[in-house]
Amino acid sequence: MKDIASPPAPEAAPAPSAGQTLQGVVVRGGLLAVALAKFGKIGLTAGTMALSIWVYSLYYGWPFALGFVLLIFLHEMGHFLAARQRGLNVGAPTFIPFFGAWVALKDTPMNAETEAYVGLAGPVAGTIASVACFALGLAVHSSLLIALSYSGLFLNLLNLVPVSPFDGGRVTAVLSPKLWFVGAPILLALFAWRRSPLLIVMLIMAVPQLIAAFRHKDSAPAPYYQSSRQTKLIYGALYLGLVAFLGWSSYEVHTMLGGN
Repeated sequence: MKDIASPPAPEAAPAPSAGQTLQGVVVRGGLLAVALAKFGKIGLTAGTMALSIWVYSLYYGWPFALGFVLLIFLHEMGHFLAARQRGLNVGAPTFIPFFGAWVALKDTPMNAETEAYVGLAGPVAGTIASVACFALGLAVHSSLLIALSYSGLFLNLLNLVPVSPFDGGRVTAVLSPKLWFVGAPILLALFAWRRSPLLIVMLIMAVPQLIAAFRHKDSAPAPYYQSSRQTKLIYGALYLGLVAFLGWSSYEVHTMLGGN
């Protein structure tokens, strides 16, 4: 399960000095990740998390970087635990700064419902974590925690764009892979808004899936995508409900932070 992660508009810290170039950070952080990987899955996760925190801290400061990566980690753990619950062999979370994080499914899901279950678990866990962060921020009057909650809410919303390899593409596949044709123009619109090259990378990754869906548009769904009407109604309601909540809450928190 792949997720992108570029913090949306926190209060930026001063730009790194010449001696703290991104290239130097990646090299040193990569060496750290490799060293910790010797300790197995936990070491690899810890190492790549440390690398991400380090890189993000150069632009947004250590407190924001730490909280942001922890929110991503909780999102990924939603995927991890759901996959384990369904009996799938899954790798530990791995992070790449500004490209997000993922847990690699080593077993192919038996059907689209299983894939949707695992795909939806990440945004659900991430949303719960972001809402908890917001509630704590209100309780202790912390603008940092509220800004973190906005980043988490927004990124979970972004990951629900209905096109593979986003989580939204995995969830909507149980309804119909044809819904990916709705997600592709949304990605283009997001690129026009944010100008993030990563969005184009994700669109390129989605092209093979879109081609496959187009070629089979007139045929009966493959057994992998066959689900009962009740299953489709349940996942459709959960997906639309989560999108609506994240859209509303992201807007409200952004407004609270003084956004236009």
